[in-house]
Amino acid sequence: MGRILAIDYGQKRVGIAVTDELQMIATGLTTVHVKDIWTFLYDYFAKEKVDCVVIGEPKDLMNRPSDSTRFIEPFVKGLTKKFPKIKVKRFDERFTSKMALDTMIAGGLSKSKRQNKALVDTISATLILQSYMDSIN
Repeated sequence: MGRILAIDYGQKRVGIAVTDELQMIATGLTTVHVKDIWTFLYDYFAKEKVDCVVIGEPKDLMNRPSDSTRFIEPFVKGLTKKFPKIKVKRFDERFTSKMALDTMIAGGLSKSKRQNKALVDTISATLILQSYMDSIN
C-alpha cells in the first residue's frame, strides 16, 4: 500500500502532509515555495510510493468555490497530466488555516512561531489529510 499525500496549495507556499505506508497516521511533511512544487513532487514520487494525492478545495461559506480556486485548478490539471497513475482527490479545506492556528495555540507555541506561515501551511495540509482519512474510514 502506498502513502496518501495532501497538499494545501497557496499562491506563495504549498503545505504538504503525508500518511505512513499503512495510511493510518497523517504527518506534516514540509512547506515548499509554489515555484518548487513540481521538483519536490517528482523527487518525492521517485522515492516513495504514493497512491493518492488529496488537494484542499477552497470553498466559501455558501459551499461555492472561493476566489482561490482559479490558482488551484491549473495545478490540479498539471498534476493529473504529469502523474496520470496517481489518483487525485479534492477535499474541502474550509477553516483549516484557522484550525491550524488554534492547534498551534493549544500546543503552546509562542506568538513568533504562530506567525510562521510555512508552519501554518504544513499544519493545514495535515488537517486536510486527517479529515480526508476520517471521511473514508
